Amino acid sequence: MKRATRRIRILHIVGGMGRGGIETWLMHILRHADRERFQMDFLVHTAQPCPYDDEVRALGGNIIPCLHPARPWSYARNFRGVLAAQGRYDIVHSHVHHYSGYVLRLARRAGVSMRIAHSHLDSTPGDAAANARRRLYLALARRWIRRNATTGLAASGKAADALFGPAWRGDSRCRLLRYGIDLEPFRSGPDRSVRLELQLPSDAFVIGHVGRFEEQKNHRFLLEITRKVVEAEPKTRLLLIGDGSLRTIIERRAAEMGLSKQVMFLGLRPDVPRLLQNALNVFVMPSVFEGLPLAGIEAQAAGLRCIFADSITREVDIVPQLVKRLRLSETASAWANAVLATRKEVPTVTREDAFRAVWSSPFNIRNSAADLQRLYSTAR
Repeated sequence: MKRATRRIRILHIVGGMGRGGIETWLMHILRHADRERFQMDFLVHTAQPCPYDDEVRALGGNIIPCLHPARPWSYARNFRGVLAAQGRYDIVHSHVHHYSGYVLRLARRAGVSMRIAHSHLDSTPGDAAANARRRLYLALARRWIRRNATTGLAASGKAADALFGPAWRGDSRCRLLRYGIDLEPFRSGPDRSVRLELQLPSDAFVIGHVGRFEEQKNHRFLLEITRKVVEAEPKTRLLLIGDGSLRTIIERRAAEMGLSKQVMFLGLRPDVPRLLQNALNVFVMPSVFEGLPLAGIEAQAAGLRCIFADSITREVDIVPQLVKRLRLSETASAWANAVLATRKEVPTVTREDAFRAVWSSPFNIRNSAADLQRLYSTAR
């Protein structure tokens, strides 16, 4: 009788399994993984329930709290306790940016053979403005990553530069791993009920944005752009999908600007592809910095015109006919004019063509998941 092969055990390190870009990609990976070969658990830095927790468990994974990352000695004790209780892991795959240096140091000391530092973010602008204490932490974290990571992965070249430094291209341990999205929800046809559900006027001009309410996403500037668009087209609506620490502040700012009726805060949604395909006319992302935004890929899969800040890596431009870029130094009026111009532009690519372009790209989750599983398979 053939002996069953032991599954490769992977421990992902994340802040929590909310509906952010990193976590959504990890859920795509978990859904498409060969669960007879790979066991994926998630070590989280919170005791609070998160939106994806139940699905992780339903797919055979574990949610394992490991608290107090800001208290290194307590965290180290908790981390060792997790590994002692859960048994041996073949891989620790850390997604917590610079803090990965400390996590992987602990993993190396615990005897984990494959230790992956994964950069999802271009944090260069914030790192450059860091105070002396923060710069000391960053230097120590990068040193620990170099010493303790057996593999460095990054969502984009900019994300790799931010965590591994510009010399990563000459380091055989480092490579790009393209994000992937699940394209099955983008196969569906038009659904006219979506605008009715959202109580959008049938002739509304709808701008959309998906992203956490944090400084990097630049929601304040997006409101300025929207105000200028509304001045030219009063039937404009702005749909903001997501949540975050600045949501209340942005809601208050929208009211102060007289945009309460034009701006809709939809919160965290499980049906983002459905909204992109059926509610929006144009997708706008004026981020100060990004790693590689999944929402930008999804917008192109939906066939939407996209207006991106030039700070966002061009690696996300899968369907260049749909993408226009502007500098963040340009005025809100210039951005508004670009948004308004999309109403009159004749599409040079169909929604079907856009979908096919994303399907055949490395950003199809089938390709992304297969690539990652090939890497995991080398752990033995």
